Formats: sequence, C-alpha cells, structure tokens
Amino acid sequence: MKRVNAVIVGAGAAGGIVAKELAVAGLGVVLLERGKWYTANDCRKDDLRNQRTTFLGNAFGPEDEGNPRVWVDGDGGLHNVMPSEGPYQNNAACVGGGTFSYGAQAWRYMPQDFKMRSLYGAPEGSSLEDWPITYDDLEPFYEKAEYEIGISGDYSGTPYHGLRKRPLPMPPLPPGREFGVLGPAARRLGLHPIHIPMARNSVPYNGRGPCMRCRWCCGFACEVDAKNGSQNTVIPIALNTGNCELRTECMVKEILTDDRGRATGVSYFDENGHLQQQLADTVIVSGCATESARLLLNSKSRLFPNGLGNRYDQVGRNLQGHQYTGALGYFDFDTYDDIGPGADIAICDYNHGTPGLRGGGMLANEFIRLPIHTLDRLPNGTPTWGPAHKKAMRDWHRRTIVIIGPTQQIPSAEARITVDPSVKDKWGMPVVRIQGNCHPHTYEIGDVQAERAQKWLLEAGAIDTRLLSQAQNAEKATHVPDANKGGPHKPHSGLIPAAQHQAGTCRMGDDPKGSVVNKVCQVHDVDNVFVIDASVHVTNGGFNPALTIMAVAFYASNALVHNWKGTGFRS
Repeated sequence: MKRVNAVIVGAGAAGGIVAKELAVAGLGVVLLERGKWYTANDCRKDDLRNQRTTFLGNAFGPEDEGNPRVWVDGDGGLHNVMPSEGPYQNNAACVGGGTFSYGAQAWRYMPQDFKMRSLYGAPEGSSLEDWPITYDDLEPFYEKAEYEIGISGDYSGTPYHGLRKRPLPMPPLPPGREFGVLGPAARRLGLHPIHIPMARNSVPYNGRGPCMRCRWCCGFACEVDAKNGSQNTVIPIALNTGNCELRTECMVKEILTDDRGRATGVSYFDENGHLQQQLADTVIVSGCATESARLLLNSKSRLFPNGLGNRYDQVGRNLQGHQYTGALGYFDFDTYDDIGPGADIAICDYNHGTPGLRGGGMLANEFIRLPIHTLDRLPNGTPTWGPAHKKAMRDWHRRTIVIIGPTQQIPSAEARITVDPSVKDKWGMPVVRIQGNCHPHTYEIGDVQAERAQKWLLEAGAIDTRLLSQAQNAEKATHVPDANKGGPHKPHSGLIPAAQHQAGTCRMGDDPKGSVVNKVCQVHDVDNVFVIDASVHVTNGGFNPALTIMAVAFYASNALVHNWKGTGFRS
C-alpha cells in the first residue's frame, strides 16, 4: 500500500479530531477503525440491548466470543469475560467510538484538576500526580472543541469553572420538570445550579437540526443527528479534504519498527481477516485506554522486548475510570416528564475545596429513565412479580429523581492493563488483562458525594431517599457468576471500574520513568509515535471526560502539525 504521512488507529473522539487536523494541514492520512460506520438506521431502539447493562449484547461494541478479556479478582483468580459481562469494561467499536452513543455531557475540567498533587499531596499507595500542562494551555483548545464539535449549555450561573474567553456556541435546551424541582432547592442550599453543557444541538448548528427531545438518548444513536460526535463533525471534514482515507473493520495487530527503533507503520487485519501493512511516517494511537495500552504492549521487537514505549514498565499502569455515586429520591408528586435527554441540571460546587478530601465531583440529575431502570429504583420491600410489582412500577416511574455524578478517582500504579500470556482473541492476539482496585480514598470521596446528593433531594421535597454508594455501583459493574464479594468499601476487590470513562494507561509526563508520553502526547522512546486519547490523562477529573479528550486531541494535533512542518518526523 502507498506510504502515507500518518496512520491513525481508532476513529473515536480523539482519532477523528487528529485525522481532521492533519488532513486539513495537508498530510496524507489513513484512519483505521476496528468497527463499522453505523447510522441510526442500523441501530433499532432496543431498551435492553442498547443500554449499558449489556446483558443482551453491546449495540456499539464487540459482541462475539472472539473478543474476550481477562479479569484478575482480589485473590489472584483469573476470569475470562465476554463483552456482555461487567468486568469486561466495554468500549465502543464503531466510527465515532463512544461519541456515537454517549450521553454527550461536555464539561471542561477545572484548573485544579491539572495540579492535584500540588494542591492535595499524594495519599499513601496512590500515584497521584500533576499534569505537565495546565488549564490555561488547554483553554483555547477547549474553545475550539466547543465550537467545532458543537456544545450547548450555560456556565453563567456558577463561579466554579475555569476562565473562558467565549460563551458556549449554543444556548441550553429548555429545562425539564426535574430542573424546576431541583433548581430552587439547590439555591436554597446556597448552591449554584447550571444547565449541563452538552455536545447536542439545541438549535440548528453546522448544517444539522436540533435535538427532538426523545427518550432514547444516552446509550442510543441519534436518529435526527443532533448529538455531536466525531462521526458527524470532524471525520466528514477530514474525508472531504481528499487527504484522508477511512478503513473500517480493520483490527490493528502491532506497530512496526525498524532496526533503529523508529516506527514504520502498522500491520492490521482487514475486513476479510487478511493481514495487511500500512507504512507511514507517523503512527497515532487513539484506541481508548485499554486498547491503546494493549497495542503498545503487543508491539514487541528486539529493541522493545516489553512493548513499545514500555522501557520503564509504565504502559498500562494508572488505569482509571469513574464510579458514579449519588442518591435516589422518592416524591409524592410527579417529577418526570419523559422529555429527553433528561439530564439538564448540575452543580460544580463540590468538585474541590472540601477539607479532608482530595477533589470531589459534579452532581447532576440522571438521563431519561427506561422501564428497565425503574426495576432498580423501586422502594425496598416491593414484590418482585405480580400485581403489586406492576402497581409499584406505575406509581414510582414518574415519581423518582436520581442525582448522581462521577467521582474524582485517585489513581494507583497497581490498577493496570497488561496482556494475557495465554488467552488470545479471534485474530490470535493476546487480550487485555485488567487488574487492580480503586484507591480507598476514592470511596471516601464518593460516600460524601452520595450524602450531598441525598441532602439536595430532601430539600427538593423527597419523602424518602436511598444512597447510591460507590460500593453498590461497583458491585453491579463487576458482577460475574461466583465472583468473590468484599466488604462495603471493597466490592469485588481486584477490579478497577473502567467501563465509565476509562483513562490513564499511557499517562502524560516530563519524566520517562513515570510516564509514557511527553506533554504533546509523543511516546518518550519513539519520536514518531503518538498516543492521543484518554490514555494520556494523568487524572480523570470529577466530570465526564469527553470534552477534555477532544481538547487534548486538538492541542496535540496542533503540536504535531507544527513539528511536522519542520522535520516530517523523518530522520
């Protein structure tokens, strides 16, 4: 195949942006994606299959038994898990990646999130560090992402955000009924409720119409194309330049290197299962925190016997995700209006500044509830079947509110991705092995956040509440048959929950002994290989990380293009 300037592995939130930025700058690009390019017409609205319970498969991820992973439990036991099982920690496999079906919350991290160790110190047993870049470094690229991808919302009601030069390009969607219940209560508590920033059109934008407010949003494809991901924003621009070729259903096997240790391209299995090579001047890895680390670890050679970029055993370490914590409130009046996307009000008052806690998290109301969700939200003691069960479903479906949010996770070097020495996927490649548990302080933060959510619900008029603790959420996320259960702060020890917003396995840093890439996402040991996705996040914030993934992709692409014009990464 013709040699190109850059080959990009993964067409998700970051890979699509890198493809667009490089193609617009005139570089020849091949963008490889292991999944298909779906449309909403390909994805029927199946309440069970599409949701993240995944009991009936994954609408946008690998589904067959040819894609196993290995989970190491707290006693060192090995479990082969499939994509429909919680410990798999699933990832989307399609053009657009997670942005094709995500809930589309689009938060900027706060300035404090980039200097956690300086602010709080590192708790014992953690690998908490500062980023080598600051909020100010990313601010223009946050703005670029907000305007090019398309974000609606309004930050004006809160002081708890970094300085910004422009407001969001679109106003928020009109508030739903829960906003009217929760907003006044938050203000009575001295909090600062705001409209959630969303990668979702509230008005016509960039040639596509606004959200139609349907119930099938988070976990579903958008049938009116109002939800903004890389598949309907930057990737079409990249392709229209004529400089970018997208190849789908292509699974990359390894990064190829020469006898000097420089990358020469990648080998991959095409849609017919044939092994191919794509030579390139530059390789950009944008596969997600689990798959990017896996690719580097599987790219072994004489000069890189432990995997590419892994001279100091850093690839795969510091795996992070987000456990969600909050509370459920029961009301004696209707709170639910069945208008999507559901989530529309949030507070950022608790992300930082609590004595004794290293960070916190955003709290917001939850997305649209489907009937399957109500099953988990019925009052304790409700019969599990029969007329009384059906009555409870009817009574409480419209009279509950969930306040929940991602907890700032304290990273640990022992929470990590490796590749399994014996289990292989259908292409014959070693699969991901996931091991390690959350640092205990993460649970301490989450417990406080749950109590804060409960207080907010009670102020809003809830007649009863139930805490949604991190322990409960982790137990649901990690359930497999015969798994060993731990105590209240150690559910299924041995698993770091990374199904939600996985990050951190190729962290960014100035010191090669403690990181994988430098501050522009360039692998320390190989100057023409970049990792550009959430793998490079040093910490994962108390927010959904999608907008930060996008901002880092714009930031790193800018540096890559600038350096390319000087050397082309050719020796």
